[in-house]
Formats: sequence, structure tokens, C-alpha cells
Amino acid sequence: MIAIVDYGVGNLFSLKSSFAAIGADARVTGNPEEIKTSDKIILPGVGAFEDAAEKLFSSGLADVVKDEAAKGKPIMGICLGMQLLFDKSFEYGEHSGLGLIKGEIRSISEVIPAELKVPHIGWNQLIFKGERHPIFKDLKDGDCAYFVHSFYGENCADSVIATAEYGAELTAAVAKGNVCGCQFHPEKSGAVGLKILNAFCEWRGM
Repeated sequence: MIAIVDYGVGNLFSLKSSFAAIGADARVTGNPEEIKTSDKIILPGVGAFEDAAEKLFSSGLADVVKDEAAKGKPIMGICLGMQLLFDKSFEYGEHSGLGLIKGEIRSISEVIPAELKVPHIGWNQLIFKGERHPIFKDLKDGDCAYFVHSFYGENCADSVIATAEYGAELTAAVAKGNVCGCQFHPEKSGAVGLKILNAFCEWRGM
């Protein structure tokens, strides 16, 4: 069973529907015991980092996710959920994350040309880095995913497994051991996104 962590933010039921489309058993849950007994964890998220982090930590679910990560359970963060995996974010202040991926979250406005719109919304090609990560095993060069974000992962070169070009090369996906994250939305990325979620279902961590 895949636990989609419900901590008060996120596009939970569209994710559940995407897993249902590939025949996977995914459950939306905020129950610590159910998350602990799951085979894999999805950490979703939309909105502001500070608010999401406060809800994740105050609910006690941050410790559950970190403990399960330490045990080697495969975990995927999506969009803001990916950003929460990082050490910290500089989104309107400085806020601590889960510390599962080394690096920080900063505004894309610091690196993209001024004429480009923020947030970055739309389809972008995934540029794979290094040896193709298992969650991308069924993708081909040129495949695109759907992005909606104003912030991105920085100082995380050792963990970057894909980038996307939007006036600058922005972090699109990261992975370290049994923890991975996608800045884009697999559940909104059509057949490409379903291939990624299916590959995650098969992945046993690194």
C-alpha cells in the first residue's frame, strides 16, 4: 500500500486517482500507524512552504516521514512536497524542512530573466542527469511534464536527477538513496506522469 500523507495541504485525491489508473493501492491518510505500515510514502503539497511545514511538523507527521526514510522506505515528494524534503526554504523568510535532501529552496525570480512570468506554469521537457534514475526508466528523451511553481531547489547538485529549462536550468527532480522528489506534477502530466508513478511503485529505493 502507498500512503499519500494527508497533513492539511495538497492535491491528494487527484494523486489517488492517478494511482488507481495504474492499478496501485494508494490511500490518503494522516494516520501515523497506517503510514508506518505502508510500503511507500507520497508527500504531496501545494501552497506556501511555511504553512505546509508548520502543519507537517505540528501534526507529528514530519517525524513519521523522517523515521520511515531512515528505515529505507521509498518516499516521493511532489511539488511543495519535494521542497519540504530539503534542509530549508527562503520563501518569505527562512524555514526549516525535513533535511532529507541537502540544499535549499529559493525563488526562481533570482535566476530567470525578468521578462519571464512567475510562477512558471506549463509543460517543459525533462532533462535527465547522469545515469537514468529508476523512476524515469520508462521515459524517453524529450518527454515533458507539467510544472506550477515559483520556487526551486538550489545547492543540491549531488541529488539532481532531472532539470527543466525556463530561462535558466531549474531543478525538476531530486533523489538521494530511498528518497526522491519531483518539482512537477506527475498526476497532471498525462501518460508521462503515470509512467513515473508506476515506476515509483516498482522502485525499492537505492
